[in-house]
Amino acid sequence: MQKKKILFLGESYRADAITWMNGLREFGYFEIITWELKTPSIGFKNRVLRILEFAFALSKIRKLTKTYHPDMVIAERTTSYGFLAALSGIKPVAIAQQGRTDLWPEKSFSVPLKKLIQKYAFKKADLIHAWGPVMTISMIQAKVDMTKVLVLPKGINLVKFGNENNANPEKICAIVTRSLLPEYRHAIILQSFGILNEKGIDFELTIIGDGSQLLYLKHLAKILSIENKVHFTGRIPNTELPKLLQQANIYISMPITEGVSASLFEAMATNCYPIVSDIGGNQSWIKHQKNGQLVSVDDFEMLAEELIWAFKNREYRENAVLKNREFVEQNADYSTNMKIIASKYHDLINANGSR
Repeated sequence: MQKKKILFLGESYRADAITWMNGLREFGYFEIITWELKTPSIGFKNRVLRILEFAFALSKIRKLTKTYHPDMVIAERTTSYGFLAALSGIKPVAIAQQGRTDLWPEKSFSVPLKKLIQKYAFKKADLIHAWGPVMTISMIQAKVDMTKVLVLPKGINLVKFGNENNANPEKICAIVTRSLLPEYRHAIILQSFGILNEKGIDFELTIIGDGSQLLYLKHLAKILSIENKVHFTGRIPNTELPKLLQQANIYISMPITEGVSASLFEAMATNCYPIVSDIGGNQSWIKHQKNGQLVSVDDFEMLAEELIWAFKNREYRENAVLKNREFVEQNADYSTNMKIIASKYHDLINANGSR
């Protein structure tokens, strides 16, 4: 049987994108062709160059189409790659909203233009991915045809992210796996550990990833006199992540906005207890002091208190992580969910071919 071809528009190096594409290859027998913008989005000059590159993107995508003849196009972010997918002329089209809303930053002057772009992408898409329930709220507000929306996380590989944990139980071994960008509030996390340090509470904090705030965060760790207890790994291969999670007993994520976090599922799968910000994308999966803890946005003092409470209540944590593993097995199993998504794509391609 000849493989169907999918053109993927998006940043192919991202862990979420890799999971998406690998799942389609493994469970859908698809060949994936990728295209992405080459200019990074950090910095004013780069943003200007990226806009110029975006303006010429469609002609490049159409050249790819003539060369490879893809059977379908998929894209992340409704306001950028999703818009290009809608304009590409390829059918069918599947687009994925990446956060609670792709209209971000919410107070940006460009939001009215992004709304128009997003509306067009939503209208032209044959399938719209909402990786979590919180994403559907903005879709409903945008008057999206909800019959086109598939609410299902891609899931994680439960074999790689195994059901075990080797963390030192005698101290807080915390891990952060989000990109080092302002919206993930790593500074709040460091400030909370500054409080723990002042109280004489022993800990290790591992911060994984790279981003625009790396140098600032390293400097802040020194100011707080915790630099010897904080380990910045930089960007690592995704294959190294399971072992690092299994060496931590507490997972921390403090974003100010969230759609659905694969990193949260990874922590839940590896018996790493989650403490996360009290926002819609996290509330979908975490119930306070039931299977994790929710902390008010930007409240480092509350985060410190919740860390201390969690560490002292070891029996509760041990019961919670067992429940979390069961939850991801039932709701976020990559092999189950990606089979559903791949099957949906084949149905769309077949339906488009019969028109």
